[in-house]
Amino acid sequence: MDASSPFSNSDSPWLPFESRRRARDEKREAVLRTAVALFLEQGYHRATLNEVAKRLNITKPALYNYFRGKDEILFECWAIGNELVDECIAETSAGDGSGLDKLRKLTVRYAELMTADYGKSLVRFDLRDLSDDNRKIVRSAKRRIDRAFRDYIAQGIEDGSIKPCDPKLSAFAIAGSLNWIGHWFQPGGAMSGRAVAEEFATRLIEGIASTSTRKTSTRKTTTRKSAVPAAEKADQPPRTGNASREETSEHHARTAARAAGQSKRARGRLR
Repeated sequence: MDASSPFSNSDSPWLPFESRRRARDEKREAVLRTAVALFLEQGYHRATLNEVAKRLNITKPALYNYFRGKDEILFECWAIGNELVDECIAETSAGDGSGLDKLRKLTVRYAELMTADYGKSLVRFDLRDLSDDNRKIVRSAKRRIDRAFRDYIAQGIEDGSIKPCDPKLSAFAIAGSLNWIGHWFQPGGAMSGRAVAEEFATRLIEGIASTSTRKTSTRKTTTRKSAVPAAEKADQPPRTGNASREETSEHHARTAARAAGQSKRARGRLR
């Protein structure tokens, strides 16, 4: 009697282990994406797991294959956003440049993250909805983020790229302004998340940059503007005051199209 399996590898109804794990991670990620969008849309307490399941076209009990409860989903959404911030800080610290350069880079990256769902989860949800252990983790992470902003400011003061100031207060002012983006930004508007991030970085960093640094930056900006080809000028905002309605509408349409075309940052892995 032939003792071999009646199924070949390709015919087996069971997926290989790696494929099963990958499929599970993809489903888990889908739950998180749907849940964080719903939490932001309706508020954590108003949103229900029934609605999450409905949007995923699965049953509510199926959700418990991936998470023990609603509060665990909330924490996982925060954890993804925090991991992305940690990556930003690590990349910035590993790079070259003055303290001002690093502060600007982190400001842009952090501000852009505040325009995405997982970034918004860092500032929109109430810590009291988490377990005691998870609250401690969140508070520790907030201190690390604050420390990164302070360290770059202190480094800039030391190397002369930032004028003397109180690193603690300056870090609070910058991070506080960036965190608020997560409360009001909506995709599909006149400005993309990246454009908002760049604009905030310019306004916030300019105030503490040393005089010599600001002058150099101004000269570079003037040179870039004078060298803009006519084709690129067509993509600039319409002039204020005498701009026609058609010019304004065309500009907003172009900007919104660019915003819609930008892909969201993908999470590299899920635990």
